[in-house]
Amino acid sequence: MSTNVTERVLRTLNGQTPDRIPFLVRLDVWYACHKRAGSIPPEFRDMSLEAIHHALGVGRQRFVVPFRWRLRGVDMTVTFNGAEVFREHEPVVELICGSHEWVRADQAGETVTHYETPVGSLRTCHTLSLLGVQSGTEPYLKEHFIKEDADYRVVEYLIEHAEYMPVYESILEEQRRLEGIGFVIPLLPRIPFQQALLEYLGEMSLFYALHDSPRQVERLLQLLDEQLVNVLHHMEELYVPYVEFPDNLHGLMTNPSLFRTHCLTAYQRYCDILHAQGKKVGSHTDGDVKPLLKLLKESGLDVCESFSPAPLTSCTFDEAWNAWQGKPMIWGGIPSPLLEERTDEQVLYEYLEHLLATVGWQPIVLSVVDMVMGHNSPERIRSIARRLEHHIITTPDIA
Repeated sequence: MSTNVTERVLRTLNGQTPDRIPFLVRLDVWYACHKRAGSIPPEFRDMSLEAIHHALGVGRQRFVVPFRWRLRGVDMTVTFNGAEVFREHEPVVELICGSHEWVRADQAGETVTHYETPVGSLRTCHTLSLLGVQSGTEPYLKEHFIKEDADYRVVEYLIEHAEYMPVYESILEEQRRLEGIGFVIPLLPRIPFQQALLEYLGEMSLFYALHDSPRQVERLLQLLDEQLVNVLHHMEELYVPYVEFPDNLHGLMTNPSLFRTHCLTAYQRYCDILHAQGKKVGSHTDGDVKPLLKLLKESGLDVCESFSPAPLTSCTFDEAWNAWQGKPMIWGGIPSPLLEERTDEQVLYEYLEHLLATVGWQPIVLSVVDMVMGHNSPERIRSIARRLEHHIITTPDIA
């Protein structure tokens, strides 16, 4: 049986038994942190990310967006600390709202994005501290597009005039490049409620708007739903086994009541479309999902990726494992604090042994969640990888 990482993940997604449990991580933040600080361990200097993954014996998990948006009728201007860094008419962007390639992640300061449309203007602001630069974290979106009722009309214009542009070949090229040593996850847009929550309004503003401006919020969610359904139908042309919503679900923000109202049937509809294309579907669930365990089981999702158990959240691994019983499948499960030097190695060992005993032969993809941080120990990743290589999956005898 093949022992490459890609094959292990594919077999697991298809409900088959791989030779070993797949183990993938994202070292991007760890790498950025140490590269900026000049503290990359000598063993890994002058190595590519893939080479570092190989040296540690762990696969590379890679998120890639398979499309872009051309913003018709829009002038986009980006400034960093007051100096213009980009200006274009009808720009092509990865996200209509949120982070983009001109948001500085390697220098402290503020990146302001300004959209001018025939019906008005919008502005966002990302900020990054010196500590954020040093730790390799992403800039924080501190100012969202929608701040008052008049902004809804401008956002509607953006959504209604955004032209979908596939970049499928880049996905396929990345899959070929990582064949055997990693797994590429094509990212969809977030589901409408999560877009409104995290991209267009922000948490507190959305909660107020649900009460104060329900008609405008409902219209926004309707447009985002129509746009997303259109994207999902385009996915018919992308021949991949798995796609994911980067939803960053957290049960205290998207609480059970909001999830039932705005997310549950939406997930079910979206999953039906993608399942009809032969694709497995996941969601990036790196928050505390303990309040959502039962609802996620009903969602139609095949995978909860980046599942983050205690001590990162209040939800233990056993609680999720027992609630879901493989539907959705867990992808994640190893909390990053266990990779910190201040955590006794025995704690990591006991956690991993308990996890392996609990999982048995049932499907799971292991990953350090949400990502490997700058203060995490690569040696602990190596020790997990070695333990998993010696862990033989035994299936039960069938009478």
